[in-house]
Amino acid sequence: MDKLRWLYSWSSSWTGTVVIVLMIIFFVAQAFVIPSGSMKNSMLVGDMLFVKKFSYGVPTPTIPWVEQKVLPDFDGDGHLIDGPRPQRGDIVVFRYPHEPKVHYVKRCVATGGDILFVKDKKLHLHPKEGNSYVHKRFKNFEKITIDEKLFVVAPYEKRYKGIHHDKSITTLNSPHTELFETPIIQVPDDNFFMMGDNRDHSNDSRFWGTVPYKYIVGKPWFVYFSWDINKQIRWNRMFKFIDTIENDVAKATKHEKGIY
Repeated sequence: MDKLRWLYSWSSSWTGTVVIVLMIIFFVAQAFVIPSGSMKNSMLVGDMLFVKKFSYGVPTPTIPWVEQKVLPDFDGDGHLIDGPRPQRGDIVVFRYPHEPKVHYVKRCVATGGDILFVKDKKLHLHPKEGNSYVHKRFKNFEKITIDEKLFVVAPYEKRYKGIHHDKSITTLNSPHTELFETPIIQVPDDNFFMMGDNRDHSNDSRFWGTVPYKYIVGKPWFVYFSWDINKQIRWNRMFKFIDTIENDVAKATKHEKGIY
């Protein structure tokens, strides 16, 4: 009982409160704000969300805002505890490889060993599992063959309805050729190719390359607050898990097309 009283007293103190909050931020969840429209319509500018930091292992703890590491990166992989890797289709929060203090949120579209390229704005993917996997997993998708490798054309749009293109962006008015076409690349081991759902308005792996596991932070968990550019609260997004929001987007898309 004495230990319980001491623990209660300590946790109620300023020191205890700070330590508990930091432990949660270091190992469990951290708040982030979506600053850009690169993931629209799956995630919107002004969404404030918690990120599960244990989804892909436990990242090496850092003090928020100042981004100061609390512990050294013992294994050089950016994680205190190694864990599962992001899967194709996951929305992932990660550190921008060229400026690690900056956090990005994008969708993982390819993992280590996958081969891909972009042509006419469309992602073409050859998963590392090979042609038999493509035949089995992507039965009703458009496919093309290059050097005996079967590539799926636009492998994610059917499932994730937040993915879309801006028809007003063309080769005539955009200097960013990477939006329309990229060379064929193979994703290095333990790396991930990230793309925004708002495909023509996203700064992502098409421009600066793949994301090593060491920069992976976690998975968006749920939106705890959201408002638009006019500071109008989006009540319909409050306290919704990301999977629920994606389902809502899919339902809205079906409704717009008259599909029930």
